[in-house]
Amino acid sequence: MTEQTTRPTHRPDGSDHPDVVVSLGTDHHAFDRLVRWIDDYARRHPDLRVLVQHGHSRAPDRASGTAFLTGEELSEAMRSASVVVTHGGPGTITQARTAGHLPIVVARDPELGEHVDEHQLLFVRRVEDAGRVRSCATAQQLHAFVDKALESPEDFRVDPAAEDGPDRAALRAGELIDLLTEEGPAGASAADASRDTGTRVATPVPGDTWPAVTVVVPTRDRPELLRRTLRSIVEQDYPGRVTTIVVFDNDQPDPSLAHAEGDRPVRVVTNSLTPGLAGARNTGVLGADTELVAFCDDDDTWMSDKLRAQVEIMRAEPDTDMVCCGIQVVYDRVESERVLDRTTVTFADLLRSRLTELHPSTFLIRRRAMIDGCGTVSEEIPGSYAEDYELLLRLARRAPIRNIPEAGVRVLWHRKSFFSERWQTISTALRWLLERYPEFALVPRGYARIAGQIAFAEASAGRRGQALSWAGRTLRRRPWEARAYLAFLVVCGVPPGWILRLLHLRGKGL
Repeated sequence: MTEQTTRPTHRPDGSDHPDVVVSLGTDHHAFDRLVRWIDDYARRHPDLRVLVQHGHSRAPDRASGTAFLTGEELSEAMRSASVVVTHGGPGTITQARTAGHLPIVVARDPELGEHVDEHQLLFVRRVEDAGRVRSCATAQQLHAFVDKALESPEDFRVDPAAEDGPDRAALRAGELIDLLTEEGPAGASAADASRDTGTRVATPVPGDTWPAVTVVVPTRDRPELLRRTLRSIVEQDYPGRVTTIVVFDNDQPDPSLAHAEGDRPVRVVTNSLTPGLAGARNTGVLGADTELVAFCDDDDTWMSDKLRAQVEIMRAEPDTDMVCCGIQVVYDRVESERVLDRTTVTFADLLRSRLTELHPSTFLIRRRAMIDGCGTVSEEIPGSYAEDYELLLRLARRAPIRNIPEAGVRVLWHRKSFFSERWQTISTALRWLLERYPEFALVPRGYARIAGQIAFAEASAGRRGQALSWAGRTLRRRPWEARAYLAFLVVCGVPPGWILRLLHLRGKGL
């Protein structure tokens, strides 16, 4: 739900349609400057009806009423408005264009103390250069653009047929975001690559140099499983050097694991960043000195040819930032293979589905794609839950992710799994994800999947009212979403552990 504030005045024709819709997104960082600019404009034009979605920014001074609208209701308001003004977020810009508007965009300014990352600033510049928005940097420019849009609305419209539909909207979001990485001759861009869903043709690599790889293994209180994991890394059929960094998180390190001999050295460190899985992964990534970095959980094992197959793709495709593979799930001595039958995964694919085949223990990533690109694993996610999925989303924004449609990792599911039954943490983290990625509002299937997980987590935590509320949101987006009905079962008294056990025996998660 996003907070909406409207002025009570009506249009001269008596309708309730807003003249101007302003969307500041749901970012936790305030954007009060844009609110002030819109307040000034509304004060000068009392005959106009202005709707402002202010999120976590202060409410407009001229507002006298508050309502709560869903993303779909906001889209409807945009469709009926004459002018749409947005902040620089890609999801909000996509939503405006889907509603048929060429949005007027005001980007945050870090020199004024406003929180913004370099990628969003670059994004706004790129979409402005591509003619997909009208960008302004001062109140005078904003007011002039709004005046012009009200006088000549046809100059600020786009063809909604080219933007509409949830799947198309998701693709449009990915294409807009891909402008961040646009480069190459004749306007070649990552958006072009995102349409490649087949197997790429490998380019032969001269020589036979295999790059060194660093494997980051976070661990906590699982010494026996950890040693089995390390053994599978040591036994990789890989010609190059493989360094393992074992990161102890909230646990005493075991120095006996460390050694520097041969081409399979092991380093032992403690988590020096935010406690939790995300901080532990980042400690390892920042401590690595190799071009390629891989992740492996301390209860999973790699099959012998896993790393070699992935590095072969990295060597043949220098522009590929990430390679994953399938998994073999082991739960209560029952094995199930989960392999994604495709070689390329896009941002739009990940909005529609988590694609759990892309397990973090399969990740092989170019270190520069994180350090100098989209950033390391997010340490803001509550409890580090779903940090692997969030990283996938950010990397897929840069370029499509490559996948090997074969199992390369054995993943152990068991009662000591770190997030087993931490229901409140799971619910909070998933709600954070929906706020951070407003693009989910454009994809009913993806939104319903996460909302259904929240409903199940709330039900399992004994919060019946919240569970029913989220189940309702789920079914409004996708009436056949099974997670909502599983949440209803828990509300009615079915133990959540029983449901999860049945899912795990089939090799599935929630």
